[in-house]
Amino acid sequence: MTSGTSDAPRPTLLELLWRQAPTRARRGPRKGLTVDAVVNAAIAVADADGLEAVTMRRVAEPLGVATMTLYTYVPGKSELIVLMLDALYGAIERTEPAGRDWRERLATVARDNFAMYRAHPWAAAAAQNRPPLGPGQCAKYEYELRTMDGTGLTDAQKDDALAFLLAFVRNAAAEAEREASAMSEKEWWEASGPLLAKVLDPERFPTAARVGQAALGAAFDPEHAFEFGLDRALDGLAALIGR
Repeated sequence: MTSGTSDAPRPTLLELLWRQAPTRARRGPRKGLTVDAVVNAAIAVADADGLEAVTMRRVAEPLGVATMTLYTYVPGKSELIVLMLDALYGAIERTEPAGRDWRERLATVARDNFAMYRAHPWAAAAAQNRPPLGPGQCAKYEYELRTMDGTGLTDAQKDDALAFLLAFVRNAAAEAEREASAMSEKEWWEASGPLLAKVLDPERFPTAARVGQAALGAAFDPEHAFEFGLDRALDGLAALIGR
């Protein structure tokens, strides 16, 4: 037996997700810590300072325990990130759709996911296309699949359609976060405008010059970009459903 832990096998990720893995025995008084407490502390760190700031040492600080103590609850950072995402999926807002039309239902799913990513900007980059099926992911998947009832899609097509829609949402949220952390539109034009005015010849690039002029002054709006893209994504699914 090593100091402070038993020789019990490490729990699998699925056991951790479903809280089926007993905490390995530790010497000394029990701290009363739980996997949920560790996950919540890690989410708070990521929300405040980004995913890079999530280390076992940093998460242990607000919990008032030694860093090594966390390893008796979660094997490492990669498993912790999956647990964090599953917790977000379980707590995601599930807005009642305004109507019974499939398009309204899927638009509601997309907007709820976008709001989750905007509230937790680190999650879009950390999310996986096929995440391990924890309780949060399963509840989310069940709810979102049922919004396509009555569309005539096969089960495989429903899964494909949902994956397509959520990939768009995730990418839109990641782009919104990149824009938020980059130079503002005004700052960029102030820095780049004089040079562009010299090199962008309207006779050589007539279409680009015309469209660019039309877009000039309209700062990037993540909400507008998301809604525009969402409509196009739903248009694509409408073509599939119509067939």
